Amino acid sequence: MKKLLLISCFAALTFSSCTSESTYTQGVWEQRSDFDGVARNDAASFMIDGDGYVCCGYDGDERLNDLWRYNVSSNSWTQRASLPESAARNAAVGFSVNGKGYITTGYNGNTYLKDTWEYDPTSNKWTQKADFAGSGRYYALSFSIGNYGYVGTGYDKNYLKDFYRYDPVNDKWEIMDGTNGMNSFSGQKRRGGSAFVINNIAYVVGGQSNGSYCDDFWKFDPSKGTWTALRDIADNNDKEDYDDNYAGIARERAVTFVIDGKAFLTTGTSGSLKTDYWIYDPATDLWSGDSDDDYTPFKGSARAGAVGFSTGTKGFVVTGGSSSLYFDDMWELLPYEKEED
Repeated sequence: MKKLLLISCFAALTFSSCTSESTYTQGVWEQRSDFDGVARNDAASFMIDGDGYVCCGYDGDERLNDLWRYNVSSNSWTQRASLPESAARNAAVGFSVNGKGYITTGYNGNTYLKDTWEYDPTSNKWTQKADFAGSGRYYALSFSIGNYGYVGTGYDKNYLKDFYRYDPVNDKWEIMDGTNGMNSFSGQKRRGGSAFVINNIAYVVGGQSNGSYCDDFWKFDPSKGTWTALRDIADNNDKEDYDDNYAGIARERAVTFVIDGKAFLTTGTSGSLKTDYWIYDPATDLWSGDSDDDYTPFKGSARAGAVGFSTGTKGFVVTGGSSSLYFDDMWELLPYEKEED
């Protein structure tokens, strides 16, 4: 494929520069600076002041405890303070609140974890905080809105659907069970699901439960404390054709990021590793994707367990793995550009 940054076709001036036989796919995947840490999958990530952070993960031999910062403007990585060696883990969750990053849950090779750690980029130090209030687990999902972090679902030898809110000011976890102004999550139990936030509304999608890939799709409004079911990501509506290709969306251990008020979902696995990407528009509650709109597939190797982060105008995919390989490459999606076949 060849990148096409600008298409101008003036038939009156030239007859060879543009033909009806040319076809294009939407989006360009640009490779960015390789991750400077060791290749890994199942890391955790968060954003602070426009910088992306990648922490922990598994490199095929051991669980990791290192932390790396990605500067978007300089396209460069810098190693920051590691977690204590005793806190090494993979399949944890990360989120950020008020300029600090948080890591919790995960697996250390022997134990499902619930310890919570706070990273202060100013002092470049980690501080242990109150334990996550649910059971120790891995492949949970997380998001943050306003002054709170939220963590839920996952696997602790059972598939889970409970959710908790974390208040960093008071270092307190609260269960979301309907008794404190925050309703319980009513979706399927799952592990390896994904979450994203648009306009202070959180969305939960994907994951796997009991061998099936979850096709329910939910949003959470923290101002009301309510969960609302959205259209399933499956071909369930015989009267409408909007979901004819939705069967391709459901997956686990995918990456999500937000660009210009729309969510992008890519990589992951649903029995086979995925390279397609899908776009969700909250204004219409509709998904568009590779199978119906000819979007350019992810250009790195197919993978699951990668991490993603977004500045709001840029979205990135980094690390991840396949059944036998671990990756340290990084890619940015330029969604408005096109590639020529």
